[in-house]
Amino acid sequence: WAPKGVVIQCRIRRHKTGTKRMFPQYDLILESPETFLLAARKRKKSKSSNYLVSLDSGDLARDSVSYVGKLRSNFLGTAFTGYDNGEAPDKARIGQDVRTELCAILYESNLLGFKGPRKMTVLMPAMRQDGSPHVWRPESQNRGLIAMYKAGERREMLVLQNKSPVWNEETQSYVLNFNKRVTQASVKNFQIIHADNPNYIIMQFGRVGDSEFTLDFRYPMTAVAAFEVCLSSFDGKLACE
Repeated sequence: WAPKGVVIQCRIRRHKTGTKRMFPQYDLILESPETFLLAARKRKKSKSSNYLVSLDSGDLARDSVSYVGKLRSNFLGTAFTGYDNGEAPDKARIGQDVRTELCAILYESNLLGFKGPRKMTVLMPAMRQDGSPHVWRPESQNRGLIAMYKAGERREMLVLQNKSPVWNEETQSYVLNFNKRVTQASVKNFQIIHADNPNYIIMQFGRVGDSEFTLDFRYPMTAVAAFEVCLSSFDGKLACE
């Protein structure tokens, strides 16, 4: 995860030419010094959205040694869970690690077609006093971050949300202050905060070009979890637009 007091500034580049048009690849790159960190691509033939995250931009196979995690959505694309590279509890064989949940993202359904800004909630394992995160390794789906949040059992859980944009009469749009890190308006742009400290931006993401985006994150966010939150924003949502 990001060290305390440091903002990690990155770019996300989307590649959707040729065979990648339907299933774009996303590369996460540290800005200074420019360094490739992670790549992700949506899996084909999945019933719901399913993204693989890899340490190698040229190797996005599920059985690769470079595979570090995945992001999976519900059918409507309104709820996502980000995992590490472990196996599902019902598929793990003896000696295999059961997957841990790194984050979960909930988008408020927008079935009435209201064109306001998206509302999102980000769930993460809470940090212990020694600065390490709780390990969230549920043995079944009904003990995962989303299920426990909905059940009101939120101990050892960090509940974050996107900062509400303010309506700007001059531009006739909802705006956030990204301190010049975001240059183009987009429904995908967001800042994530904790309700107790709305001025501490834990992560922010936004468009700077047709296929280029900035991602800045800080403690207690990790690179993989921040990338997975952004991938959920890229995904086409049936019920949130």
